[in-house]
Amino acid sequence: MERKKSRNRVDNHAFWYVLGLFFIVFLILVVRMSFLSLSETVDGVNLKQFASQRTTYKEVIPAKRGTIYDCNGNVLAQNVSSYTLIAYLDESRSENSKEPLHVVDKEKTAKELAKVIDMKEEDILKLLKKDTYQTEFGSAGKGLSELKKEQIASLDLPGIDFVESQKRYYPNGDFLSYTLGYAKEDENGVLRGELGLEKLYDDVLSGTDGYIEYQKDANGYKIPNTNEIRHEAVDGQDVYLTVDQTIQLIVDQAVNNSEKKYKYEWMTILIADANSGAILASTTSPSFDPNKRNLTNYLDTNVSVAYEPGSTMKIYSFMAAMENGTYDGDKKYKSGSYTASDGTKISDWKPEGWGYITYDKGFAYSSNVAAMNLINNGMSGTFLKNFYKKLGFGSKTGIELPGESTGSLNFTYETEILNASFGQGITTTPIQNIQALTTLTNDGMLLKPYLVEKIINSDDEVTYKGKRTEIEQVASKDTIDKLKDLMDETVNGKGNTGIYYKQKGYQLIGKTGTAQIADTKNGGYLDGVSDIVASFAGVYPKDNPEILIYASVYKPVGGTPYAVSSAVKEIVRNVSTYFNIETNTNSEEDIQTIEVQSYINENKSDVVSELSKNKIPTVVISNGTKIIDQYPKSGTVSSKEKIFLVTNGDTITLPDMKDWSKKDVVTYANLVGLQVTYEGNGYVTEQSIKKGKTVKKGTQLTIKLKEKYNVK
Repeated sequence: MERKKSRNRVDNHAFWYVLGLFFIVFLILVVRMSFLSLSETVDGVNLKQFASQRTTYKEVIPAKRGTIYDCNGNVLAQNVSSYTLIAYLDESRSENSKEPLHVVDKEKTAKELAKVIDMKEEDILKLLKKDTYQTEFGSAGKGLSELKKEQIASLDLPGIDFVESQKRYYPNGDFLSYTLGYAKEDENGVLRGELGLEKLYDDVLSGTDGYIEYQKDANGYKIPNTNEIRHEAVDGQDVYLTVDQTIQLIVDQAVNNSEKKYKYEWMTILIADANSGAILASTTSPSFDPNKRNLTNYLDTNVSVAYEPGSTMKIYSFMAAMENGTYDGDKKYKSGSYTASDGTKISDWKPEGWGYITYDKGFAYSSNVAAMNLINNGMSGTFLKNFYKKLGFGSKTGIELPGESTGSLNFTYETEILNASFGQGITTTPIQNIQALTTLTNDGMLLKPYLVEKIINSDDEVTYKGKRTEIEQVASKDTIDKLKDLMDETVNGKGNTGIYYKQKGYQLIGKTGTAQIADTKNGGYLDGVSDIVASFAGVYPKDNPEILIYASVYKPVGGTPYAVSSAVKEIVRNVSTYFNIETNTNSEEDIQTIEVQSYINENKSDVVSELSKNKIPTVVISNGTKIIDQYPKSGTVSSKEKIFLVTNGDTITLPDMKDWSKKDVVTYANLVGLQVTYEGNGYVTEQSIKKGKTVKKGTQLTIKLKEKYNVK
């Protein structure tokens, strides 16, 4: 028992010893921490001063804004370097430097700078004599170009330096302005899109800024042996449009030429690919220069402005009647005027009419009475409204632009329905009309118009691909064929309303429209001779269509359609040359056409032999024996149009492209996967790789072209 008590006594002693030791160490730590927190100096180091000199610095690495290109890779919007001129005035900046880093001779500096910047010598000298570390030169020293910066740098003036920044530059100036929009610096100096594509795709184009984070001392230098955190910037993505710069130039030139001859408040033209709905050109006059941002109107008329379209809507009211099974084109009616059940009298544009005429002739004459009679002949207002809606009127098309308008289909009562049958009392936008026109070139299938061809990120990966999008089968092929014949008669027949658009040898078909302008103050409509919107909806050419056209002019002086018709005819002529569309301007002979079928999986030699018999130019791609792809896929083509056949071979040799149209080169490049740079427009005069040389996907090719028409 004694021995057990002794062991317990020892254990208790050890426990109290350890506890006491722990308490002493803890007390020392508390005292030390209290000393550190209350004392300004520890081990000879001023803690407050040390902390103030050691700070975390975060430097932003700005992301480069993406570039906007046309469908052929031509730059439409890009970033360029811009410079701000600064002068360092404090002598301390030159400490420990063999060369002066501040302004030494202020009088000389002022005199030399006054020669190259827009500022008086005495005003510059005042800034240089300020008691400050550095100074800037106001607007005269901002936004300097690379050339101006080099000019100033060559003066070799001590203390003069530059701060580089990025600004958005639009190399074509007043070109596709409302579509591109513009981007400008916000209050933090960051480029932000404010209009058009620049606004809608701001996040895509902007990218993500990176940063560098490190410890620095009071002098701004990185502290040695400290960690650096670096996150690289992710540059903005590049956006490629469906717009073709050459076609845009053709349209712009036509509008400019029209503007020189005729007066109006505004004019707008949209051109789309007839087979896909891709927008090829979009012009609004007056326009603006995105570099100057000299806008008078912030709305893109082609997308954001809805107005009463007038008789171009007869295309779709007649289409509705045909689809309703109640249209008889040979049936006659009395033209001139129509009296509604409430006594309202509505007349043709020619009040006395043309007597008894057929409904087919009523379309060509643009008879309002013909359109109104369609309602009486068994087509209800509800059916008409629903048919308009199927075509996309009354809702947004979803085109890749901000601020799209829906227009309005508010018609319920009899007179409202009657007016709607010929395009009054409702409002539509040009882009909606382009969408509806796609039914005429796709056997009744409605296509969604689109503007963006693809988006490519900084790793050269395609993150988005635009494509032909089918919405709904709206009409039968028989209906479409009938309407195209009616539109052909309207333009190319004798004495019809489209006579101003007729050109010998060019297969343009279409429908004209003349709408009254609503009086928003007093109700009803304005009654001045110029208070109209004249428009044209067209397809070119009728056989194997290439483009859709929708053009309109607001308040043309004298109330004539000449501003639109002269522009449209010029566009048709130049597009024909650009697309190598066969015309018949010197002969009454019909243009020869051939029906192309699908040759996929057929023997190459057999197909080439068949096409050769019909004198069809044929381009064979690769050295295989079987056809695996072709362009055009199928359908009626001109005897002058090239047929491209892709075989299952593994070797591709470049053909002689001399005198090829740009469209032909684009088609070939897309099929092979070539990267092509185009110099000029029109037809090929030179190619950087000689014929017979082997090429493959990704091969770089430069093509020089010469215009066969005058695009300024």
